[in-house]
Amino acid sequence: MLDNYKMEKWIKVARTYIGLKEYPGTANNPTIMGWAKSLGTKILGIAYGADSVPWCGLFVAHCIKEAGLTPVSIAVRASAWEKWGQPCKPTSGAVVVFTRSGGGHVGFLVGENEANYRVLGGNQSDAVNETWIAKSRCSAIRWPAGMTPPTTPLPKLTVGGAVSKNEA
Repeated sequence: MLDNYKMEKWIKVARTYIGLKEYPGTANNPTIMGWAKSLGTKILGIAYGADSVPWCGLFVAHCIKEAGLTPVSIAVRASAWEKWGQPCKPTSGAVVVFTRSGGGHVGFLVGENEANYRVLGGNQSDAVNETWIAKSRCSAIRWPAGMTPPTTPLPKLTVGGAVSKNEA
C-alpha cells in the first residue's frame, strides 16, 4: 500500500504544476526558484540561479522529494536519472529519460501510443505539461529502489498532437 501511495503522491504533486511556466527574459518564476532553493546545491549539483537553465531534472527531483523519496545526485542533469532507483518496464509514474541533441530530458510516464511515450514533465516548451516524445529517444525507465513497480502497462492513448523533438 505504501508503494502505491508514494507513486500516486509524486504524480499528484507533478499534476498540480501543469501550466506553470518559466518567466521570459531575466525574470525568474519564484516557484521554480523555490524548488531549487529547497533542494539545494548538494542534490542539484549546481548553484541554480535562473529558470532559463534547463529545469526538467529540477522538476522531477522536487516531485520525488515531495513524495518522501531521495532524488538522484546532480538531479539537474537529466542523464543522472538513468542510474537512479532501479530499471523497470514502462508503467505509469515511472521516471523516463530521453536523449536529445545537446543534452537529455527527464519526466514521468503517463501513457503511450505505438511510437511515442506521453510524458508529464517540466521544461517542456518552458512549462509543466504533458507531451509526446518518441520511444526511440528513450535511454532509461526507472522506479524507486526498494519499491515494487506496478505490473500494470501504460495506458494506450489515441490522443494526437505534435511529437516533441527538443525539450530545451
